[in-house]
Amino acid sequence: MDRRNFIRGTLAAGVGVGLAGAGAAPAVAHGPGHHGKPGHGHRPKQTVPPWLISIQLYTLRSIITEENVDATFQQLARFGYKRVELAGYYGRTAREMRRTLKRTGIQATSSHEGISATPADLQAKISNALTLGQTYMVVPYLASDSADDWYRWADQMNAEAAVVRRAGIKYGYHNHAHEFTTDLGGGLTPWDIFTSRLDPRLVHLEVDLYWAVTGGVGVGASDPVQFAIDTIKEAPQKVLQYHVKDRDATGDFADLGAGTIDFSRIFDAHQPQEYIVENDQPDVTPLRTAAVGYRYLRNVRF
Repeated sequence: MDRRNFIRGTLAAGVGVGLAGAGAAPAVAHGPGHHGKPGHGHRPKQTVPPWLISIQLYTLRSIITEENVDATFQQLARFGYKRVELAGYYGRTAREMRRTLKRTGIQATSSHEGISATPADLQAKISNALTLGQTYMVVPYLASDSADDWYRWADQMNAEAAVVRRAGIKYGYHNHAHEFTTDLGGGLTPWDIFTSRLDPRLVHLEVDLYWAVTGGVGVGASDPVQFAIDTIKEAPQKVLQYHVKDRDATGDFADLGAGTIDFSRIFDAHQPQEYIVENDQPDVTPLRTAAVGYRYLRNVRF
């Protein structure tokens, strides 16, 4: 069982409600005050610029093979994508992947990379990121019931981030929901440890909005979207990236605009440097999710 499905199974309740079918019209972007909520009191002024929209390729894992990487990237480019966040190289080297992306006009601006086992492992990741011209390198997942582990990981991430920064790359951490809901003793959570221990000069946050809202549900927040907004605002670390992933009424994943999260409200409160489309279990097909996600971000107003 992969890491996301494990967390999904333990924290996200219910069975997903997908789009009606492959022929369903792309979801309409929610404006301020959707789902009966009051608006912001001002006229929406902006949408997400196309050059800030990316997609986490984990979304496409079920269809990308070594043989069709080029064709898949070409389709993403036709949807309008200029950026991707890598989750592996599909049998290619970083140099080969750079050539593949260059042919389609897409830039790999970010990647998900685990904490490094050795200094040589970290140097290899840095070398690959430099070859690809990345801006970001993000640790995608950590889990433990031991506070000592979280303190140790924070210290290691600070050390790695210092090395990564010297190479001109930004080092970040990507949350799930358990960082907010795991009680490590006395009410202390992994999020408490990370936001107090990670050096804000070195480590940024890639906030997964689905998981932040789910974390709010998990701790009993009366307004889970506001919980996510407060999480973003109160973190000492900069929130430079979002994973924009929707949540349906049962708590499962949904294509953007087909769920219940008021993204316009979140975007109005804080604008990051990169908006990354993601759905762990696409509603219809991964390419449909990609098309709907890009269109949503180009139309949602805040």
